Amino acid sequence: MTRKAQELDRCDCQVIHEDIVNQVLPQMPPEETLYDLAELFKVFGDSTRVKILWALDKEEMCVCDIAYLLNMTQSAISHQLRVLKQAKLVKNRREGKIVYYSLDDEHVRQIFEMGLCHIMEE
Repeated sequence: MTRKAQELDRCDCQVIHEDIVNQVLPQMPPEETLYDLAELFKVFGDSTRVKILWALDKEEMCVCDIAYLLNMTQSAISHQLRVLKQAKLVKNRREGKIVYYSLDDEHVRQIFEMGLCHIMEE
């Protein structure tokens, strides 16, 4: 990084803009809520889980289907699905002996699709 770019990235003043701080502070969510949000985003930090979410964004699938699609073992997929389910990102339903997985709700789809849009921006 050039020195010029470094200079643009930091504030050289020692002024606290109290009006702005006082406006934002009461709106800040509780610490526990922000911690939970950080934990949610950590779940998206694994490429296998992102691939699973992408697949489930397209279609409801069973573990066998996902394992075949991603060329992974059913055990590995089941482990990742457990993590996704604990984070309330996926849900499942049983039909006879088969358990089908899907995204938990429209919020998950929106988070996932907005993330994709963001990284594809130029």
